[in-house]
Amino acid sequence: MLRQLRNRNFYLMVIGDMVLFATAFIGSYFIRFDFSLSEDIVRQSLGLLPFIIPIKSLSFFSFKLYRGMWRYSSLPDMWRLLQATIIASLAIISALLFFRHFRGYSRAVFLLDAVLTFLFTGGLRIWIRFLYHEGFLQRTNRPEKSPWPRPAGKPIMVIGAGDAGEMALREILDKRLKSYNVLGFVDDDPEKQGRLIHGVPVRGFIDDLPGLVDELRVRELLIAIPSATGPQMRRIVGICESCKVPYKILPGLSELIDGKVSLKTFRDVSYEDLLGRKPVELELESISAYLKGRRVLVTGAGGSIGSELCRQIVRFEPQQMILLDSSEANLYAIQMELEHRLGYLRYKAILGNVQYWPVVQSVMANHKPQVVVHAAAYKHVPMMERNPWEAVFNNIVGTKNVLEASAEHGVKRLVMVSTDKAVRPTNVMGASKRVCELVMQALEGENGTRMMCVRFGNVVGSSGSVIPLFQKQIAEGGPVTVTHPEVTRYFMTTSEACQLILQAGGMGKGGEIFILEMGEPVKILDMAKDLIRLSGKEPGRDIEIVFTGLRPGEKLYEELITEGEGIVKTGHEKIMVLRPNAKWKHWEERESFRKYLEDCIGELLEAAARHDGNAIKQKLRELVPEYRPFEL
Repeated sequence: MLRQLRNRNFYLMVIGDMVLFATAFIGSYFIRFDFSLSEDIVRQSLGLLPFIIPIKSLSFFSFKLYRGMWRYSSLPDMWRLLQATIIASLAIISALLFFRHFRGYSRAVFLLDAVLTFLFTGGLRIWIRFLYHEGFLQRTNRPEKSPWPRPAGKPIMVIGAGDAGEMALREILDKRLKSYNVLGFVDDDPEKQGRLIHGVPVRGFIDDLPGLVDELRVRELLIAIPSATGPQMRRIVGICESCKVPYKILPGLSELIDGKVSLKTFRDVSYEDLLGRKPVELELESISAYLKGRRVLVTGAGGSIGSELCRQIVRFEPQQMILLDSSEANLYAIQMELEHRLGYLRYKAILGNVQYWPVVQSVMANHKPQVVVHAAAYKHVPMMERNPWEAVFNNIVGTKNVLEASAEHGVKRLVMVSTDKAVRPTNVMGASKRVCELVMQALEGENGTRMMCVRFGNVVGSSGSVIPLFQKQIAEGGPVTVTHPEVTRYFMTTSEACQLILQAGGMGKGGEIFILEMGEPVKILDMAKDLIRLSGKEPGRDIEIVFTGLRPGEKLYEELITEGEGIVKTGHEKIMVLRPNAKWKHWEERESFRKYLEDCIGELLEAAARHDGNAIKQKLRELVPEYRPFEL
């Protein structure tokens, strides 16, 4: 209660109600006497105000109507408000009968006063809730109480007394889930301390958790802070681990569909949660403008990036999706997901490889896509280093086939997925992707096809990512292998990467290389330690970490731009764009550069056919002067 009294918003709530108490009482006189008050009646009504307002306030206090958050006002709150109003009116009438005769007072005034008090105070609470819900008011933090029955199930506590925590609690109360009994919230916002959310108290700060868990015998913790940053989430997880009870998390906002929260969505904490990436704010109109009602081809549709792109594209109601992938298992998995989980039936699944020109030509001729998202590529660095000819066949030739066929068949817009490893590459995979970028810029605008590419870093959990390897090593009891103690990488979630790819596709005018904002680079060693701790073990004690040395073609640090490239902000805070490299001015006409590319790619194909890795690297270095091969 003392914390509540120090809260300025508490005083605003009380004063607001007092004003409404006075307005209701005076209003009841106006209504009773047809808005014509004599001097005696005015004197009588004003004389009673110092008596009426304290009684109503005490009644509202006794029903704890100032301990809740008005923006979460609900039907149970209205019931308590009605009870408080009736009790206040009965108390006023009883006091008048006891202290003085009831003669001279209109009984209808007190009946009208009770009705107006309930309507005014209830209306204020509903109005505040509406303003918050529609976003007209900033979401500051306050809670409230409800007489709903408490389930006598597993005692749990919710970390986070904000919107997500309130929605999760409401889900439990609405469904009367007997398996859960929410004993309280913890939150680091001082204004929330001591407040109630649907009758459940905010019992303290997050640092108080260990003591509260012991005191209340809590058996599980639920983390409901979807907006927490990476460092904040690491701290919360550390505190949860010290409590020695199971804990789960509500997924990030990008994973919640239409704002629906269900207890089923609570899951174990994953590494994506520790990254703490902010939710992506999409300009839905610009994305919908080029996807809705269009035929969309996704190459590499069964891969980790391609499949997520398919999930995202479905939201924008394309006329048809053409799924092209060389992996039978992956293609089958994404088509089954589209059909059975997302309910999208307007797709065509085509098993084929982009490195074969007849396959690409057939897809374009038969299905006539208007938009192409090119995500098919080999991306495993050591694998491509050992098999550089496959990087030529699949990455370079496959991309060239898709781009040329798109231009030939009048595709309106093409978005190509690139990588940060194309920047000052030290490996064949990165150099091959840089050549793909050059091919895109050489062919851009051909036959009216707008082409652009999106460059970003590592995606958490994607095929070839280090995280699945670490998780497998941890499950087997270790050791976890890290190449170098100082190696760092940029990371983002699959969902975020794919949303931004589609966003960039809507922004491009043609020929751009878009750069996604990757945040701060992450030390792979720190990542390994975090994953070990998430598994309930301690690095160095339960699971050993072994350093194996950098693999062929690997860098210590990745980059997103190279020397000579100028980066320019766009209208989206997480997307930037590169100005064309100055060395391109060397080519007086684009046709001469196209011819040069054709010749170089032809020579690369000849070397690839011979499986001549050194010749491939030599030619890549000629095409990409900043390429510094690990071995030559």
